[in-house]
Amino acid sequence: MIVIFCDNIDDFIIFLEKKKRIMNEIFYEFKDIKNQVDLSSKVYVEIVLHFLAKVSDTLILFETKQNLPKSKNSTSNDEIIQSLQKIFHGVDPSLKLVLGKIREIFLSYST
Repeated sequence: MIVIFCDNIDDFIIFLEKKKRIMNEIFYEFKDIKNQVDLSSKVYVEIVLHFLAKVSDTLILFETKQNLPKSKNSTSNDEIIQSLQKIFHGVDPSLKLVLGKIREIFLSYST
């Protein structure tokens, strides 16, 4: 498996538009941002997005992460998910955000 990390979400979306995607699910996970100094009423949350693609016989994991603002009074990330779902729906209506991770475990066997 090859992992491609896109620094820019626009690049992530360009790869998402390609027909090499092997599933319609985009997995996401939230991570708290510690030590964020901001005097406004916004707090930031980091979201990591990833999906699988395949080129020939090689699996490719595309990932990106974004720091997104949310209101300080908000207790959930639903508004962020709804906004992202609208963006991805514009790319392809069959795309669906799923809370979770894609990980591959490599096992080594020696004799």
